[in-house]
Amino acid sequence: MALVKIQTENFRNLVPAPVSFSPSFNLLYGANGSGKTSVLEAIGYLGLGRSFRVNRHQAVVRHGEQRFTVFGGLDHGLKEDVGVGGVGDLVHRLGISRDVVQKETALRVDGEGVRSLSALAVHLPVSVIDPGVFDVVAGGPGKRRQFLDWAVFHVEPSFASTWQQCQRVTSQRNQTLRNGRLDESLMRVWDQQYALLSERINECRATTFARFKTAFEALVREVEVGWTDGLKLEFYPGWDTTQSLMEVLVSHREQERKMGHTLYGPNRADIRLKFQGRPVAETFSRGQQKTLVILMKIAQGMVLSELGKQVTFLLDDINAELDEGHRAMLASRLQALGCQVFITSIEPPLVGQLWPDGKAPEYRLFHVEHGKLTEE
Repeated sequence: MALVKIQTENFRNLVPAPVSFSPSFNLLYGANGSGKTSVLEAIGYLGLGRSFRVNRHQAVVRHGEQRFTVFGGLDHGLKEDVGVGGVGDLVHRLGISRDVVQKETALRVDGEGVRSLSALAVHLPVSVIDPGVFDVVAGGPGKRRQFLDWAVFHVEPSFASTWQQCQRVTSQRNQTLRNGRLDESLMRVWDQQYALLSERINECRATTFARFKTAFEALVREVEVGWTDGLKLEFYPGWDTTQSLMEVLVSHREQERKMGHTLYGPNRADIRLKFQGRPVAETFSRGQQKTLVILMKIAQGMVLSELGKQVTFLLDDINAELDEGHRAMLASRLQALGCQVFITSIEPPLVGQLWPDGKAPEYRLFHVEHGKLTEE
């Protein structure tokens, strides 16, 4: 699927007029503050259910308003055969609105209300490459869990509901740990439920990670990067798997009681990135780390492409983070995968630099000014 129409209301400075996009590449340029990133942010809401820039919904609603809305129309895109109705017909209509005063969110898919963000996001796999994404390497385990779980969500249909159940059980378990007098019989009940759900989550993650690692290793064999020898990616589930999680929880009961929360399990999972046995964050230069994250993002796209899913990539201000060679490599790889891509820049994009071989894909070019998109 690809996002071919979008309309917003009271979303930052964006003009509330419908805009049509290409299912292939979309190039947006304009001055700082013109609304380029806001367009990507609105798209992100449809595929992620949140902003990739800020943590608070209040930050995106237009000043003086209390509710914003984002509507999107999807068509078959580049990854699926066109069925009855022909080219140009919308296959799905997605909508999200948020009342920041009442703190209420309304979600709609094809005109029907849905309760979970996963029911919305499953239709539009959105992957963001912006300056913050490079924390996948340099940041803590949480960034890498988020990176992995995005792929798991789109590969394993049962993952979202299992994760939500596990979060609820974890909350109850933590509450029991914080009680003044620990009820061991009750803890055993929570342990059993937590361990069962954790094993299911671990299985989903391990399966998807294996797919990702295979794609990543195939990719690095094709690109000219001299530092891939000695690079290892390993999945750590969040506990020592030489023991069952139940055994780990029981043997570390006193430690968890003192801390007041769960210390072992899927909430501590990580992708461990090492070069010649040492953490990549300690050994790679900033430029090497950026290249590694880009390759990891492309490998994610490869995994979903193999499953017949078209990913929508949001590339925000990559001119400031990537040199010309890396921008061209990224553009050509995403083109080969049949991804939908949105690229923002301050200056008008140079198509000849993105595709120096002269094989540019079908694309649409937009100038963004004062929140309005004008196609050129």
